[in-house]
Amino acid sequence: RPGLTAERFTADPYSTTGERMYRTGDIARWTTDGTLEYQGRADDQVKLRGFRIELGEIEHTLTSHGTVAQATVIVREDQPGNKRLVAYTVPTDDGSIDTDALRAHVADVLPEYMVPAAFVSLAELPLTANGKLDRKALPAPDFTAHTTDRGPRNAREETLCTLFADVLGLDTVGIDDSFFELGGDSIVSIQLVSRARAAGLVLTPRDVFQHRTVEALALIAQATEDPTDAVAHDPEAGIGDLPATPIIHWLAETGGTIDGFNQAMVVQAPATAALDTLTTALQTLLDHHDVLRLLTTRGEGADWALTIRPKGAVKAADILRRVDTNGIHGDDLRTLMARETRPAQEALAPDEGSVLQAVWFDAGEGTTGRLLLMAHHLVIDGVSWRILMPDLATAYEAARAGREADFGQAGTSFRAWAQGLVEAASSEARTAELDVWTSMLQVEDPLLGSRPLDPDRDTADTSHSLSLELPAHLTNPLLTTVPAAFHAGVNDILLTGFALAVADWRRRRRTAGTGVLVDLEGHGREELVPGADISRTLGWFTSLYPVNLDPGVTGDQWPEVWAGGPVIGNAIKAVKEQLRALPDNGAGYGLLRYLNQDTAATLAALPTPQISFNYLGRFERGEQENPGTAAEWAPAPEADSGVSGGSDDGMRLRYAFVLSAAAVDGPDGPSLVAGWTWPRELFAEGEVRDLADTWFRALEAIVAHAEGPGAGGHTPSDLFLGGLSQDEIDEFEDELGL
Repeated sequence: RPGLTAERFTADPYSTTGERMYRTGDIARWTTDGTLEYQGRADDQVKLRGFRIELGEIEHTLTSHGTVAQATVIVREDQPGNKRLVAYTVPTDDGSIDTDALRAHVADVLPEYMVPAAFVSLAELPLTANGKLDRKALPAPDFTAHTTDRGPRNAREETLCTLFADVLGLDTVGIDDSFFELGGDSIVSIQLVSRARAAGLVLTPRDVFQHRTVEALALIAQATEDPTDAVAHDPEAGIGDLPATPIIHWLAETGGTIDGFNQAMVVQAPATAALDTLTTALQTLLDHHDVLRLLTTRGEGADWALTIRPKGAVKAADILRRVDTNGIHGDDLRTLMARETRPAQEALAPDEGSVLQAVWFDAGEGTTGRLLLMAHHLVIDGVSWRILMPDLATAYEAARAGREADFGQAGTSFRAWAQGLVEAASSEARTAELDVWTSMLQVEDPLLGSRPLDPDRDTADTSHSLSLELPAHLTNPLLTTVPAAFHAGVNDILLTGFALAVADWRRRRRTAGTGVLVDLEGHGREELVPGADISRTLGWFTSLYPVNLDPGVTGDQWPEVWAGGPVIGNAIKAVKEQLRALPDNGAGYGLLRYLNQDTAATLAALPTPQISFNYLGRFERGEQENPGTAAEWAPAPEADSGVSGGSDDGMRLRYAFVLSAAAVDGPDGPSLVAGWTWPRELFAEGEVRDLADTWFRALEAIVAHAEGPGAGGHTPSDLFLGGLSQDEIDEFEDELGL
């Protein structure tokens, strides 16, 4: 079965006859005649805080340390609702294990969310009578063993000791104790920062990672004496009129009809769901998240007024609709859901305060149904869904139990954030960025289509779309090993492939230009407003900014590109540095373009990119489970790629191409799903498919290059030493064999 073999097994890069390689997690056995028989997969994957984690990968990293002979990693939940990775290690015969050194070793190799919260050293791993690992016999980590005797010496240290103990579930904490050795992680650090702010101390998650101990944090924490900070966290600060944020200005400028412009999710509703309980849970969300009560008043052109109405202004009973789906499954259910989604979109009306709609597809008593949540894009973004969905589960459980939901510290409201952006836009440091953006937009950017965009002709109902999927065996390294080799992010790698694809597409069409001017989207939650805490705030925070990406490939180098040669590595490093040169990940552009009266006109007069690129991140594909046993609130099988969206037919198109991509987890790992949208008058589908295929071809070449010898390395932005060029860094790494 060569087709199945090619799909399931990685190509051997050293073979010239098409041989394949096994992957970590494959099970095989030797037969008596020396044949290796494939038995299947033994994936030891877990999902923790939204990340899929291969425990075997952590175990391999642990045993690669010279002091560790054996290791195993499990997820423990010794405190209800607090799941932690715990590593159990056995030292080599000639030594003991330095936990700090081992933690640093793991952190150098793996992303932060894969670093165990606790390390337990054992003389040997417990085994069952059959010689297998006895996971039940693994002891719970004793975090109190890491606590020290030195108590707090002043009020600030006493506050932090109390907060450490509170969020980590410990009785006492000393001032020398490390937050992470006591079981803390990135998620818990956000809780610590939020509670510290409520107690009058200003910290950031970055501070916690850098300083770690109560003593060190007490020295750098600042008291919340700034009156603007107090306003930001006032419970009533989220209600009232607010200025438009840069991305809302962008939407207003787009024009056309935007009432149905939305993002939506379909999740698996609990089998215990009832209309009154769901209504109560939704009402809790509407009252807790202020932006869900947004009301717009749109005048002529881009003149919009925005208001957050008081709690109770929106009734959950008015936005939730029940649809009976008892006995309906498979394609029939999908057809029904698609039909019922349209009325939800038509009910969105920001000028009437309708920015959230919900449809409960009731599968009958004791059976898991489906819940569609559709929010106008004005009040939601990709990060916000990761806040809203856990809050929905919390609100539902509270409603079932007849109690109030506890969401913890509210943080900065969307309204206070919008007000803070206006002030930040006029700061001296922000205004100094103007030259960066004017030079970015004053580059040659030849016309891509047969004519320029026409706002009256090129609208959503005249667009065409195309969706392609990159296989898991190529997607997985693009998300893991390739970025790690170049000390880069996933976006750096995907954009390098995209810049190469556009450059080659233009070259073959005999259009000038080696670079590509593209609008990028960021999450927009950078530290733009001093003292703001938006870690739990809903809203459309997205930042939009232009970037000129030039992979630096000349005409005679294209054969080397497609062969995965060294020019690929040079292109990755060049694009990575071009992105790193942007201050605050580009978030300042929108402030200068829309909120600073002294710079807005200058930037508005410059050309805008013809292409939009947006990598949405990684999502879990809904599993095809038995409808009666599916996991509560998990993405439904009908929501194949997590967050989806839609727009009004009359919404004007801003780009010749829009590329939205997401990594969607499946049974064989993540696949990169790429959706292309364009005005159909500008391009034939074959032209767009050519560009789309070229992007995937470039990504495959990047993977091939990264698997070769000598691939990867650092770039100037990785180093604290200033003044080193890329050539000098490459020379040092070659000499040292790095």
